[in-house]
Amino acid sequence: MKILFLANRFPYPPFRGDKLKIFNLTSRLSEKHELYLITFTQSKEEQGYIKEIEPFFKKIITVHQSTFKSVWECVKAIPSSMPFQLAYFRNRKMHKVLKEFLKEVNVDVIHTQHLRMSQYTKNLAIPRILDLPDAYSLYWERRKSVPRKWLNRVFDRIESKRVIRAEKSLYDYDLNLACSVEDRDHLRDLHEGAKVELLRNGVSLQMFHSDGHDYSKARQLLFTGNMDYAPNVDAVTYFVKHMWPAIKRKHASLQLVIAGQRPVREVLELADESIEITGFIPELRDVYLNASIVIAPLRFGAGTQNKVLEAMAMGVPVVCTDIGFKGLEIESGQGVLHSGTDEEFISHVDALLDSESYRKQVGEEGYRIAREKFSWERISEELEGYFEAVKS
Repeated sequence: MKILFLANRFPYPPFRGDKLKIFNLTSRLSEKHELYLITFTQSKEEQGYIKEIEPFFKKIITVHQSTFKSVWECVKAIPSSMPFQLAYFRNRKMHKVLKEFLKEVNVDVIHTQHLRMSQYTKNLAIPRILDLPDAYSLYWERRKSVPRKWLNRVFDRIESKRVIRAEKSLYDYDLNLACSVEDRDHLRDLHEGAKVELLRNGVSLQMFHSDGHDYSKARQLLFTGNMDYAPNVDAVTYFVKHMWPAIKRKHASLQLVIAGQRPVREVLELADESIEITGFIPELRDVYLNASIVIAPLRFGAGTQNKVLEAMAMGVPVVCTDIGFKGLEIESGQGVLHSGTDEEFISHVDALLDSESYRKQVGEEGYRIAREKFSWERISEELEGYFEAVKS
């Protein structure tokens, strides 16, 4: 097939989120199909990475969108009904580039990544799939329910209403894909009649692998993620304030490592003799190798969490809130211990720290499930099947 991928972010380096998914899917699909990529870039550095992904694509077209332009587009969107998430990626040149490309190349199907990019493809008369990293309406519904500063709450309510309205574009696509059963069911209920199926997030088993995790260590909790992403910032600050003191009292030598790029001031201020803020880590596998437990105390968000899948693939036990757990389709204890309250979260961490055999039991179960359900090889084959279905 000739497949066009329209991506909101340049998919290299494939460290997190949007970039990681497109990189892993296209690197595998390119072995059997003719792929094209049209994507935004935000820096000259990204242009320099084109050579890294060229082997996957017959043609790559980039459209530069500066941060200043994105912010200006958001300002212009204030009096409109467009979600700021879509306005941030609004660009006339992208419309023009896409139109010219489709005159030149007769593609079989278009893969549109994220609701943000639906503004460019929702009205095209070509077989199209809209691939949603998470159910955005669910994300904003949860975000506005978390107690935060009044200005944040006002913004969350406004954006939530706009996102629900923008999600009506799901009806314009031949197929929409959600990354978890929870997200899929939410979208089906909210937009009855829209075609929504499941395409799980995956994990690179080549990158995140272990010859056998060392479960004898009980000295380090690990949190990973982009540390300017609102759910991650909220999660670590809340954990340090409300759960870390109780855990630390019982396990005096314990360290908390917060690993991820672009830590904001609120995160940097958490650092002390027992809390390390690493900033960007080129090889995340190394920090998982040293972790006793991975924590995911998120209070809002949607979809599945890369940090959870990566830890499972490495055989590291995880303690997780509802966010990041429900979409995994597993039972608590199968690599991940589910917590509904702060007290339960603390209790799970304590129990794992107190028992090497328990850490091993939970970790090895996660290792097994990651290989059965979440390999990118399996997920790319499922996406290939969806492409075949919509183009026929």
